[in-house]
Amino acid sequence: MSTKLLHVITWGCQMNVYDSARMGDALAPLGYVPAPKPEGADMIILNTCHIREKAAEKVFSELGRLRAYKEASGGRMILAVAGCVAQAEGAEILARAPYVDIVLGPQTYHRLPEMVARATRAAGAVIDTDFPPESKFDYLPEQATPQGISAFLTIQEGCDKFCSFCVVPYTRGAESSRPARAVLAEARRLVAAGAREITLLGQNVNAWRGEAPDGGFWGLARLVRELAEIQGLLRLRYTTSHPRDMDASLVAAHKDVSILMPYLHLPVQSGSDRILRLMNRKHTASDYLRIVTRLREARPDLALSSDFIVGHPGETDGDFAATLELVRHVGYAQAYSFKYSPRPGTPAASMKQVPETEKDRRLQELQALLREQQSQFNRSCVGESMSVLFTGPGRHPGQIVGRSPFLQAVHISGPEGLIGTEAPVKITASLPNSLAATPITQELACT
Repeated sequence: MSTKLLHVITWGCQMNVYDSARMGDALAPLGYVPAPKPEGADMIILNTCHIREKAAEKVFSELGRLRAYKEASGGRMILAVAGCVAQAEGAEILARAPYVDIVLGPQTYHRLPEMVARATRAAGAVIDTDFPPESKFDYLPEQATPQGISAFLTIQEGCDKFCSFCVVPYTRGAESSRPARAVLAEARRLVAAGAREITLLGQNVNAWRGEAPDGGFWGLARLVRELAEIQGLLRLRYTTSHPRDMDASLVAAHKDVSILMPYLHLPVQSGSDRILRLMNRKHTASDYLRIVTRLREARPDLALSSDFIVGHPGETDGDFAATLELVRHVGYAQAYSFKYSPRPGTPAASMKQVPETEKDRRLQELQALLREQQSQFNRSCVGESMSVLFTGPGRHPGQIVGRSPFLQAVHISGPEGLIGTEAPVKITASLPNSLAATPITQELACT
């Protein structure tokens, strides 16, 4: 079998990063190997995201650029569009970019070999954006390409929450959970391949309720405890979580499981109860703050990240002020904030919109507060000792970099032999995008 070059372009969330790797695994039996550049590739996959503003237009712009590579190949190169934009805009993609060979949704990439065969032998494009009755995970080969020291592992997909602003329930489908046995087996393979940190992924990852080996069902807390028993696994994380699924057993896991990192991404979106109702979030600001309190009681060093949307239809100055108040009350180590932008087919798209100038003003004010909180958190680490998992060489000779328990980038001058290990350091400086540190050998003051 001849070797073929596969170049994958990934946009969006960590789940798309995971999906891109698994598409490569699905195509490996056909002879495809990863290619770092599009030039000379036999196949290019654009794995798309529908979250950001004007997502579809950005896809068409990129396809215009990729068309040149297909033409340079004499038409032999296969061009595929995958992911959430493909799911939502499949017919439009083929109408506006007829040179695309394959359009596939996030739930169908286990059928990629069949699609490639059809695209190769038949004239016309192949489109597969149905929600199949089978789980793609049941048909994918074992993961072939090591992810490295930090690895992603999808355990849950889809969403049943139907927030008014979000397309995920329409592009990823209903919530589904992988069986515990399959998750544990994949985690063991990742660790055997060199992973020392695993991040569990899901649209609502803490809604995971997987079939247990004994035929019952486990929640995420039980899964975390089982994963913590894997020898060689040093760190566990999970994202993205929903406040409605943060139960007492998961809070307790943050207290009891030492390898579960003290950093949690817990999106709230708004601090206004009125806007939370319009968003169909089904929790209040007080509900969220009570969860934060319970988590910090369980793990006092816990740092939080969150998502915020400003300018959701109906948001007033008073609603926005409530968001700022919540941010000040919680204090975030990091956060992501965005202007609301309509997504076709979602309930909020038909509501009266907030003027763009007002969205811009509010976003700038919120981001200034969040940046200051992040800087303050980073500065508070200076002089502290903490454990760092070193993941690779740094930008400068003799430098290596890693991640703190709070996901901060940390760099030291040290031997490359530390890469792949967890070692104590003392933080010496807070820089704009990282922390500087020196290695220490004494017992950690805090982890």
